[in-house]
Amino acid sequence: MKCIVTGATGHIGNVLVKQLYKRGYEIQAIVLPKDDYKMIEPYAEIVFGNILDVAFLEATLQNVDFVFHLAGIVEIGSGKKQSIMKVNVEGTKNVVNACLKNHIKRLIYTSSVHAIPELPKPELMTEINHFDPALVKGNYGKSKAIATQIVMDQKDSDLDVVIVHPTGVIGPADYKLSNVSQMFVDFLCGRLTAYLKGGYNFVDVRDVANGIILAAEKGKRGECYILSGSEITVKELLDEISIISGRKRIKTKLAFWFILAMSYFAEIYYKIAKQKPLFTHYSIIVLNSNYHFSNEKAKRELGFTTRDIKVSIKDAMDFAIENYLTKNGTKFKMKSLE
Repeated sequence: MKCIVTGATGHIGNVLVKQLYKRGYEIQAIVLPKDDYKMIEPYAEIVFGNILDVAFLEATLQNVDFVFHLAGIVEIGSGKKQSIMKVNVEGTKNVVNACLKNHIKRLIYTSSVHAIPELPKPELMTEINHFDPALVKGNYGKSKAIATQIVMDQKDSDLDVVIVHPTGVIGPADYKLSNVSQMFVDFLCGRLTAYLKGGYNFVDVRDVANGIILAAEKGKRGECYILSGSEITVKELLDEISIISGRKRIKTKLAFWFILAMSYFAEIYYKIAKQKPLFTHYSIIVLNSNYHFSNEKAKRELGFTTRDIKVSIKDAMDFAIENYLTKNGTKFKMKSLE
């Protein structure tokens, strides 16, 4: 089986490439010219290009069984609206059009649960078949809603499309230091001294990659599948990191109204410090929103499975220590777990 992966050096993308390789796929990985691609080089043919380049896509997306479209900008801050819309929306439209022009058999698009309108707590959120940016929050969520509808509009065309919606992604192989991995680094370095009320649904990156492949092989035409994992509060997540690492637990809880009021100032601080933001206005709202997402459809129709969240936390922490602390000369000792 031949396939093309856009966004191949991203957190999900690089794990997906490795899993596809293990299953015997022949892979072309689309990589931005300045991206570090060492982590996928042994597993795929590297193709340098940009999803905003129509001519490049039309020349590249040919003679394959599947196109896995993951390229996009993930942003929890309030800025970059123009870039987010350009890459996430226009880029997706370009991919769809190139697939149509070259008669690609199947397109698997990695959307997000943020494209799905929030229901009041404690209602369980399931898959929908129409996406409206006016019904979701944040620039990122709106861009994914628009892009997802662009893909969904092809369900009756010659292009066979399947869509997956991961929740918050956690786990190893996060080479671009996501906001979640930044939290691990800040905690382990002692920079994180307080926590917020709220929580989220996190799914292991390896389970997401497996779910995407299952969607390609077993997913029904024009259908969406939520790839959710485990629900965990911010306090529970930080406590688990504390237990594994042997570091002291964080006991200070910030008032919701206070951190929300300070959120925009925090974004300015992170920009000045050149760090991935942890708490922005958008992320604070999300952490206090309904995060009950059902993965029953993916389990039933695809055979989707998830691992223990504690395993994901441990592996994410180990990767953060090795790649962002040890390599940078940061001294860190983890207590023995035996």
